Amino acid sequence: MTNKIVNIGGARACYTEFIGAGGVGEYHVIISATDVMATYQQQLEAVLDAFQYLIKHELKNATSVFKRYFLSDASNQADDVIANDVSDCAKSIIEQAPLDGTKVALWAYLMTGVSTRQTESGLYEAVHGSYRHLWNGSAYNLAANSEHQMRLLFNEYVMQLAHEECTLAENCIRTWLFVNDIDLNYGGVVRARNQVFFTQGLTPETHFIASTGIGGRQQDPNVLAQMDNYAVKGITREQVHHLYASTHLNRTSDYGVSFERGTYVDYGDRRQVFISGTASINNKGQIVHPKDVVKQTHRMWENVEALLNEAGCSYDDVGEMVVYLRDPSDYTVVSKLYAERFADKPYVIVLAPVCRPGWLVEMECMAVKAQHNDAFASL
Repeated sequence: MTNKIVNIGGARACYTEFIGAGGVGEYHVIISATDVMATYQQQLEAVLDAFQYLIKHELKNATSVFKRYFLSDASNQADDVIANDVSDCAKSIIEQAPLDGTKVALWAYLMTGVSTRQTESGLYEAVHGSYRHLWNGSAYNLAANSEHQMRLLFNEYVMQLAHEECTLAENCIRTWLFVNDIDLNYGGVVRARNQVFFTQGLTPETHFIASTGIGGRQQDPNVLAQMDNYAVKGITREQVHHLYASTHLNRTSDYGVSFERGTYVDYGDRRQVFISGTASINNKGQIVHPKDVVKQTHRMWENVEALLNEAGCSYDDVGEMVVYLRDPSDYTVVSKLYAERFADKPYVIVLAPVCRPGWLVEMECMAVKAQHNDAFASL
């Protein structure tokens, strides 16, 4: 894994590069505008121009597989993203304001050596060899409440997977659930997910799916739940492993929710790791260091590190990090902590309340590490 920072016009880009033995490269890019005095249109243009520069000069013509735009005011900004980014990949657009004072930031995941298209089911695929990576972004509906919206989102996703000859239990690796006014609406999202998972054979005795459930707003205020997701066609049960770090964390089912702390997938030439949204929690399910964002940040890092270590990885293998803060006044201290420890890593810090009010900070990440396994095909 190599890391690089590039300043391009009115934007700062930080990216990681991993090239597997099979030749397929993976890139995580986080681009932030740098001029807080610029208009939103100017900042968006700077981010898009920087991305195009990277594609042409830095990323060896890698193909976009998934993008997420973090916006400060989705009602007034989302349409401009839709109009100006016409790339053929899964796109997630969410109001989670970048806390550096700018209006837009971009996380992009790219691969080399893959072919991409939108399938008839509506999912976007990236194909290499025997694997089809299926991504989706910004799924939503306008049902009556958060529980009904989340149930419909999962039901629709189950049907999309069935169209691709996949199932939620066997093929889905990762979900992201964005909840408008999470303190009010998260309970409905949890109930819906629990119910759908039970019908799909996902239980504490089998497994759940790595996930982040976090505050986030769509441009339409009537959307109470929005979902992004990722699945792989062509994997076997033997390739997928779930992470627990039981010395540091409890099982999520202990407090009535249904997601895995992390998941890793082994391929012939690499291991990909997906760490769910992780906060300052102990293995009894209790909040550690209430009301102290510095100590919570350190405990959160420790928890994530324990999950990574269980997958045979470390922070050196991490490709990107998204950090969520409940209170924007905590940005100065948290950003200083990250700048000191992860100066060359792609990360973005955004405004997004965690599902339990006492958690002041949460983070998620993806990692990749080279390995050789003759039992599985290379990515």
